[in-house]
Amino acid sequence: MLVTGKDAVVVQGVTGRQGSFWTDRMIECGTRVVAGVSPGKGGQVASGIPVYGSVADAAKEHPLDVSVLFVPPLAARAAALDAVHAGVGKLVMLTEHVPYQDVMEVLAEARDHGTQVLGPNTAGLVVPGEASVGIMPGHVGSIFRPGRVGVISRSGSLGTLVALQVAAAGHGQSAFVGIGGDPILGTTTLDAIRTLDDDPRTDAVVVVGEIGGTMEEDAAEYVAGMAKPVIAFIAGRSAPPDRRMGHAGAIVTAGRGSGESKVCALAEAGATVVDLPSGIPEALRRSLRSSPRP
Repeated sequence: MLVTGKDAVVVQGVTGRQGSFWTDRMIECGTRVVAGVSPGKGGQVASGIPVYGSVADAAKEHPLDVSVLFVPPLAARAAALDAVHAGVGKLVMLTEHVPYQDVMEVLAEARDHGTQVLGPNTAGLVVPGEASVGIMPGHVGSIFRPGRVGVISRSGSLGTLVALQVAAAGHGQSAFVGIGGDPILGTTTLDAIRTLDDDPRTDAVVVVGEIGGTMEEDAAEYVAGMAKPVIAFIAGRSAPPDRRMGHAGAIVTAGRGSGESKVCALAEAGATVVDLPSGIPEALRRSLRSSPRP
């Protein structure tokens, strides 16, 4: 999933502290935020945009392409289904600690209605120079600037660090996609890699993974067939087995999902795997020099 400056965005939870703060930042990035939603507060104005009681009400007045959720965990299911049933094509679920049964219901409904889902527990996505949806600092020019490197990360904080290093090295980003740290996600590492592989603005892909789950291993077979270079960093490689570290999805069982398992799978697929995020700029320099733009 990517966004453009033409996409019409609705912010669910726009009148809350986080919703209002990040709505202003998203608008600052060029994001076309056309409406906000807060149940019971329809008719108000927040961040210069009209507020509606539901996405269904907002959709009567505005064509909507993307919805982003700034809502509590137990409100996420109803908010997400409101957007899906209103016909919104892209849903960014920032909320952490959403009950798994609620996530599964939302993903099933989204699949039936043709809605793409990013998250839950995602930091969002950024297309520098066009739009930012979520809580990534897309408005900070030293971190995000237009370029040709796509960044995928399960972690928002690590993703920000890597984006900063990519920008400081003079590359810039074509897009940042934060897939989220939960075990059940609407967009997987493989989904995001495919999107950036198909993106003509992207010349190289950086994957910031972590222990737990098998998403990076599942993506390795696709990486092996890519012409674009892939650079990968796997966080948490020194974590003890069978212990959750950080994200809910960061737990290793029976060897699969371990740092070494992911590193081996990606390296065997032809990706350049670095031991530290600081190694990414040099790996990019070498990869882009040996892989000229198509």
